[in-house]
Amino acid sequence: MDYGAVMVATCLSSALATFFMAYFTNYPVVLAPGMGLNAYFVFDLCLGSGVPWQEALGIVFIAGMLFFILSFVGIREAIMNALPHSLQNAIAIGIGLFIAFIGLQMSGIITKDPATFITRGNFDSRPVLLSIFGIAVTLTLMARKVRGAILIGILVSTAANLIFGIASYDGIVASPPSIMPTLFKLQFPNILARLELIPVIFVFFAIDMFDSIGTLTAIGYRAELLEEGKLTKARGALLTDAGSTVGGALLGTSTVTCFIESATGITEGGRTGLTAVFTGIFMLLSVFLYPLVKIVGDPIIAPALIVVGGLMLRNVSQIDWEDITESIPAFLTMLMMPLSFSITDGIGFGFISFAFLKLVTGRRKEVHPIIYYFALFFIACYIGHL
Repeated sequence: MDYGAVMVATCLSSALATFFMAYFTNYPVVLAPGMGLNAYFVFDLCLGSGVPWQEALGIVFIAGMLFFILSFVGIREAIMNALPHSLQNAIAIGIGLFIAFIGLQMSGIITKDPATFITRGNFDSRPVLLSIFGIAVTLTLMARKVRGAILIGILVSTAANLIFGIASYDGIVASPPSIMPTLFKLQFPNILARLELIPVIFVFFAIDMFDSIGTLTAIGYRAELLEEGKLTKARGALLTDAGSTVGGALLGTSTVTCFIESATGITEGGRTGLTAVFTGIFMLLSVFLYPLVKIVGDPIIAPALIVVGGLMLRNVSQIDWEDITESIPAFLTMLMMPLSFSITDGIGFGFISFAFLKLVTGRRKEVHPIIYYFALFFIACYIGHL
């Protein structure tokens, strides 16, 4: 796919989706193409299975329409409201650990190891030192209760990035690339003649559904948007999420969904759609400020993710650790998100263990039927290697 066109499609789809979220829900939630589904789109579907990217966009569109229909009739909202209190907290904590783990990887503080899977990175490298510097600046400002500590930390690290020659200065403003190579280029594959694509549609559908539910639940807790454990405007948020996937496929990008980095703005005090509006505006500006944006690389963004991830662990005290039927599912949910690198897998392990433990202890009536249905759904997915 054309690099410039995909970049513009990413910025436009993210900005438009975020504006719609602000208008319909007034939530400080931002949307963008999901990185996990981006990887699945490229490495599994296109490169692994040989599906042309135009048809892959068509599959994303079909999955998006399924999301939209189920959100419209309230099924996704019902799933969200059926989550037990312990799993709601565990999802928020697990996503915090997931964010921090991503940040540690992006910074180079944690790196892969053939013997132990992961290990400490090379602390002599400039990118790692830059990330540690960014963490120190951000935490110092936060400890001293300086407003905008995370943003200031990013700006200070960006300046250091230039001063010490880690990044090169290539200007500030440039004309945006053309979106035409990807705009409306999606094609619909013949599903009836290629039945092997049906599970692919299901994977896009399932991952986005549970990722968005998990993300909205975690953000709801972090922003104190929940009333009696429920998001009052969940249906509007889920409809926006689903419609954004459809729009993203038309523009030329994979599944657009609520993303967990929304917690960064919430940590700085964002509580309304105005936070989302400004984020969308800057997404549009980034199309023109592409040379400047390139300076802000992974080592600069990583400290914000690590710090925000740590702040999201505050809900751990809300879990009943004395009740094993509540605590173990919560523990598995929190553990599996970063280790499997998947919000959906964390939710899946939580659903399965929660339903199982309630059944074997004779407390099945404490579980909403939806949890049982989706516990079976996840078991079927794992058996079928989806």
